[in-house]
Amino acid sequence: MNKIPLAVIGAGLIGKTHIERAQALENVELVGIADPSAAAQEMASSLGVPWFADYVAMLETVKPRGVVVATPNVTHADVAVACLERKVAVLVEKPIADTLENARRICAAAAANGVPALVGHQRRYNPIMRQAKSIIDAGVLGKPVSVTALCTWLKPDEYFETSWRRQVGGGPVLINLIHDIDLLRFLFGEIESLQAITSNRIRHFEVEDTAAVMLRFCNGALGTVSVSDTTAAPWNWDLSAGEAERFPRQDDVNSHFFSGTQGSLTLPRLELWRYHDQPGWHDQITVQRAVPHIGCPYAEQLRHFCAVIEGLEQPICSAEDGLRTLEATLAVHEAATSGAVVHLRSDAS
Repeated sequence: MNKIPLAVIGAGLIGKTHIERAQALENVELVGIADPSAAAQEMASSLGVPWFADYVAMLETVKPRGVVVATPNVTHADVAVACLERKVAVLVEKPIADTLENARRICAAAAANGVPALVGHQRRYNPIMRQAKSIIDAGVLGKPVSVTALCTWLKPDEYFETSWRRQVGGGPVLINLIHDIDLLRFLFGEIESLQAITSNRIRHFEVEDTAAVMLRFCNGALGTVSVSDTTAAPWNWDLSAGEAERFPRQDDVNSHFFSGTQGSLTLPRLELWRYHDQPGWHDQITVQRAVPHIGCPYAEQLRHFCAVIEGLEQPICSAEDGLRTLEATLAVHEAATSGAVVHLRSDAS
């Protein structure tokens, strides 16, 4: 088997996740880790993987075919473009970039060099999400009507000992809500416009701790999303779907509710509610419960990245997808500041 040479730039929490998954794939050879920290150097040494303080030096030395970019958000564009200009495919952690301008730089570099650029919205690779998409795309729910999404949980005080998490850009909108916006786009389609309000009333940090968003989709459906990292609640994807081992899974909790003219679907429990006789509120509504398949979305994402590099699959979350999700997420802050409806550009350009 010819193994695909992959490298990881950035060996923090999410970088370590990618490193672990890369080492577990039989068709991947981890050829380099670039991160200037002493901890990253020690980890690379323990794994027997070449370490580099400078990512450009790594690119020139080991010449990987693919790179996972897991660096701070503000560096995503510079790092990704440097890889793409060397004809190296990239999987950029979410968000694709810190600004729309930088996100467009990544899209342009990928197009100019004919190299794939993917964005790490890992929920798209969860078996639960893929099953939900097949149900919705098959028209089982009828015409989309509404969606309600909850992202409410409690981050401990020590989480905020890192200063950037108390500052603009470090709040639950860009860290957490962006995942839910991508989930809604993936399942219900593009967002036409939105309104929002935010609050920092509980922690009084510079950044928000709570937000409420109203969405209008291009297909006419409406949506509401509540996000807060300061409430003692289990209603969020991370606790209910069991994606990450570091969070205790809540097996009997749903966080997303999709409704249509013919049926409704909950996530992550995949409960399908429908009428089978006379439809109407006086009649008996039934529920069909599927058994959600459990799988590691990070492992599937990396497998898919390799398949895209080999030309065997089309990107599930391209740079353009990442740009659209970032545009909608940044629009939440714009709407909250202006108090106006923010209309998203249909081409995200």
